[in-house]
Amino acid sequence: MAKSLAKSSYECDVCKKSLSSRGTLTAHVRIHTGEKPYHCVICGKRFTRTDDLTVHVRAHTGEKPYQCDICGQSFTRTDILTTHKRIHTGEKPYQCDMCSKSFAKSTNLTDHKRIHTGERPYHCDICGKSFNQNNQLVKHKRIHTGEKPYQCDTCDKAFSRNAELIAHKYIHTGENPYQCDICGKSFRQNNKLIKHKRIHTGEKRFHCDVCGKAFSQSTDVKMHKRIHTREKQYHCDICGKSFIRSKDLEVHKHIHSGEKPYDCDICGKSYAQSSALNSHKHIHTGEAPYQCNICGKSFPTNNSLSGHKRIHTGETPYHCDICGKSFSQSTAVTVHKRIHTGEKPYYCDICGKSFSRSTAVTVHKRIHTGEKPYHCDICGKSFNRNSHVTRHKRIHTGE
Repeated sequence: MAKSLAKSSYECDVCKKSLSSRGTLTAHVRIHTGEKPYHCVICGKRFTRTDDLTVHVRAHTGEKPYQCDICGQSFTRTDILTTHKRIHTGEKPYQCDMCSKSFAKSTNLTDHKRIHTGERPYHCDICGKSFNQNNQLVKHKRIHTGEKPYQCDTCDKAFSRNAELIAHKYIHTGENPYQCDICGKSFRQNNKLIKHKRIHTGEKRFHCDVCGKAFSQSTDVKMHKRIHTREKQYHCDICGKSFIRSKDLEVHKHIHSGEKPYDCDICGKSYAQSSALNSHKHIHTGEAPYQCNICGKSFPTNNSLSGHKRIHTGETPYHCDICGKSFSQSTAVTVHKRIHTGEKPYYCDICGKSFSRSTAVTVHKRIHTGEKPYHCDICGKSFNRNSHVTRHKRIHTGE
């Protein structure tokens, strides 16, 4: 014993790990034995250490004894306070020895390193998909269970992730708290700002290991690789249609429900997708922030720019798996395949006529409403289609 005290080390005889004191050794051994001698008198949950029990009890009592002296926010544990204060100081003490990227939390570094190693230790017991973070697995499993534990207290809409709820709430408040310091554009989520800034820097650090194509976002690589694998793991339980991305499935379901939850605060027009609303708003503002570096043409959305650039490159990466025809845009494949399937998922709610494209419904409904939104800037005559204006103007130009 004296020898152990002199060395200030107590060794676990199961895994040979060295501990600094007899008390820490005793607590450590419980990892191997599974012993949890300390229990919560409120809910019965058991713990291996008394300090873990003390922290747990604060979940019931609401006690947060550790306060940040900069912003006043309170916490249940000192280590959470320490990590929180790094938001104010900017300190990132944990550095990756592979790429030198730094992090405020050691757990973030551990998760990050799996990008380099490819390790995915967390597995879904329903579909077998693997993840490099446990919280990603938890979120993923909600796809299978349909669980949406986060509910908006304004409109009662529910979400599977808290981050989605926070971002959604900004729809009601109109708040966009994250601003780009280069172009001034604002965003509801910080991760959207980070991704946006890559438009300015041109950074594309994520590569497809099949074709070598580079992307600015890791999620874009994952989605792109499904073009090669043709994997469509998200299925509509109404019509059976399959999708590469879960959010594409969610948007698709609006076709069946007719739901259009995103409203333009300028003209009141509604959309099934937030991205469609954002694109629409550029009509009012005239904003076209995405510029082609080949011909200089500007576009209201990054997707529009990406599709346009394929005119220059001739790239047609999207293929019809029925006839093999190739397209420059994925949406063009979707519309084209309806020639083979005969699918017409868009209905006129006035006369019931069905169409293969949503734009065709919009144009068709103008027969009922008499709306003619396109005007000749020479004689003022109005038309219900833009193509009709173009054809009409040739009368004036003699073209």
